[in-house]
Amino acid sequence: MSLKKSGKACLCFLLVLSVSLFSLASEKNKPFQIGELSVAPGETKSGYLSVPEKEGVKSFIPVTVINGSQQGKVLALVAGVHGYEYPPILALYRLKRMIDPRSLSGTLIMVHIANIPAFQKRIIYYNPHDWKNLNRVFPGTPEGTLSQRIAHVLTEEVVRKCDFLIDLHCGDGNEALIPYCYWMVSGDEKTNEVSKDMVLAFGIKHIIIDDTRTQDLTDSKYLGNTAILHKKPAITTESGYLGRTDEEDVVRNIQGILSVMKLFKMIEGEPEFVTDPVWIDRYEVVYSKKDGLFYPLTKMGYYVTQGEKVGYITDYFGNVLEELRAPFSGILLYIINTPPISNGEPLFEVGRIKEK
Repeated sequence: MSLKKSGKACLCFLLVLSVSLFSLASEKNKPFQIGELSVAPGETKSGYLSVPEKEGVKSFIPVTVINGSQQGKVLALVAGVHGYEYPPILALYRLKRMIDPRSLSGTLIMVHIANIPAFQKRIIYYNPHDWKNLNRVFPGTPEGTLSQRIAHVLTEEVVRKCDFLIDLHCGDGNEALIPYCYWMVSGDEKTNEVSKDMVLAFGIKHIIIDDTRTQDLTDSKYLGNTAILHKKPAITTESGYLGRTDEEDVVRNIQGILSVMKLFKMIEGEPEFVTDPVWIDRYEVVYSKKDGLFYPLTKMGYYVTQGEKVGYITDYFGNVLEELRAPFSGILLYIINTPPISNGEPLFEVGRIKEK
């Protein structure tokens, strides 16, 4: 071989080596910052997001970040927006021990308990400091009440920093609820398609096609909808009921999350898509107009026909005040299963099965 050809061969080798080294370097992840927590690639760290004090009231949000060694997507997992919904909370603590950052591509943000005040007091729906439902005040404001400030922190530190989000819920302490999910449909087709893949990968059979959410980013109300309006594909899941901690419901959350992680190539394996989804194209929550005691006459997961009597409310002496009937025929996604009821609170939710 001539010296000239030898020099060219050497140059080609160096170029190939350089490209290979650059490619390997580009696959390595970067440090991830959330609040005051900085997490290096291949590292797991836990800490608190601070919710600023106002009028002597403040809070904190416990989070864990698992930052994979290799580059990939950022998936946010949020539990405990309602503090009496336990299976998703327990699922994230278990998942934290299962994921090895050295074999993870991308980053997991785990919000263990978004609504600490409600969790500590075992309160359904509301935050005890302002009696607001956290999942109705997004995107929040730094100058608002405690719920609004929590929502603001979650919007800025979680929604804005993730690529995808799963808002993990279940039946609150008063709700008998079958497993189901919301596929929220927005005006952005790309976001819709990815969200649809996510909801099918999560593995729960009953799926609401939800096109009712507000498109106003300044009043997005719901955590999942806030992510959607930021063009971050998101789903809302429901697995668990009546404030219980059943193993089946905890495991269903874990399996769903792992399947979505496989969808985004964060861990090895193939996602386990729902093979026989039951699409729900209309849903309606029926609310109480009275204070008193609620008596359900049927159960979660049962089918009801339009006009069928689903339950009734009595006053505190046992006198019937109101009878509640199904607004249309469909499946009972959840129904209140404890006696206390207040004016304006939900009683049951009916979902209409989409015709094939």
